Amino acid sequence: MAHEYLDWARGPGSCIALQGCPACPDQYTTNRWPLNLQASEMNMKITDVTVVRLQGEMEFEGDFWEERLVRPLDIYPEHKAEGPHEMFEVGEGRYNITAYFVEISTDEGVSGRGGPLPFDQAFVIQTQLAPLLLGYDPLATERLWDRMYRSQVHGRKGTEMMALSSVDCALWDLKGNWFDAPVCQLLGGPTRTEVPAYASALGYSIDPELVQERARQFVAEGYRATKWFFRDGPTDGNMGMERNLRLARTLRHSVGPDVDIMLDCWMSWDVPYAVQMARRLEEYAPRWLEEPVLPDKIEQYAQIRSQVNIPISGGEHEYTRWGLKQLMDAGACDVYQPDIYWCGGISETQKILALASAYDVPVIPHGHSTPASIHVIAAWPEPTTPMLEYLIKWNDIHQFFLKSPLKPVNGNVSVPTAPGIGMDLDETKIKQRDVVTF
Repeated sequence: MAHEYLDWARGPGSCIALQGCPACPDQYTTNRWPLNLQASEMNMKITDVTVVRLQGEMEFEGDFWEERLVRPLDIYPEHKAEGPHEMFEVGEGRYNITAYFVEISTDEGVSGRGGPLPFDQAFVIQTQLAPLLLGYDPLATERLWDRMYRSQVHGRKGTEMMALSSVDCALWDLKGNWFDAPVCQLLGGPTRTEVPAYASALGYSIDPELVQERARQFVAEGYRATKWFFRDGPTDGNMGMERNLRLARTLRHSVGPDVDIMLDCWMSWDVPYAVQMARRLEEYAPRWLEEPVLPDKIEQYAQIRSQVNIPISGGEHEYTRWGLKQLMDAGACDVYQPDIYWCGGISETQKILALASAYDVPVIPHGHSTPASIHVIAAWPEPTTPMLEYLIKWNDIHQFFLKSPLKPVNGNVSVPTAPGIGMDLDETKIKQRDVVTF
């Protein structure tokens, strides 16, 4: 018996099949909602929220983490003396990689994946967020986001919001898989076919000879911008200041005048030090000076920005539209850098970008997730999202288990055309898989 339907493009009609009807044009066969079904019957439902732990071995010659950045804790000598992060070496040139991913399944057989994420977020997802998802429509991302947010009044920032972000990204991956479309298209894009990336050198040695070698290599690979990380702050005195200046000087002399350099303070300076350093750094023309003070010091951000000629960036360690709006209201930054996997996911980043477009300020998301970043960036006009951060070492780790990791070619990342975000796993790299339960 024929059923009635409402076609999004052509209006009411009738057909004997919900999808794949041979009598209907292909472009309309997936765009129908049956009129004689209740809303509860039409909706796909989430049947499972699983966190999996994957283990594998990554090949890399030498020490993976050569140096670390300056940290707020470094005001204490016992922390200042700590070296870079250590990875577990399982053999010569082989390192153990462990990553957690959230996987959301439905009664229609379609699924989505988010991650990688750390163990503490896995706990929050399984114990607090999963019960809010099971049995609900995964396409209703705004409703799900709001319910998760309202359930965590004590988790508006930090681990709980990061866990929510991972779930939201998994839901968008699911949505793209359901509609057989890349997420950037569902977000309103793409606005371009490729996006310029900058080489973010977290974990690289700041020995001048190695800085020169690596920076020139980045330029040879097509990058038109590179970001490096200071190791010294206010408690390191004049010698520390000279080491910071040496890094900037080496970078500028290595890449020449036509390649941008960015410099990251990672929340570890204060106002007098930042102003003094910025004035001495001016001759090297940095594109920006990043996170000069702790995130909550919004007025100090604005104070520094008003006193220096180098643009100021920040927002990586801020959360949600409300947190970023406070920064924008204060005129704290020239460039905003929320992390999609921390600030509230793709759903919330869209709202932050709408705010940024109203304030006429650019957003360059922190580079935790290249797959999520490229879809969000490509959905917006270039003045709002001009480029992508590619954390070279971190993205080797974060994309290790992905079947199709995204890497810049000639300094650009091509906008994906496959459905979803691009979170399919490379089974050949998985040595062990465990379902995480609490």
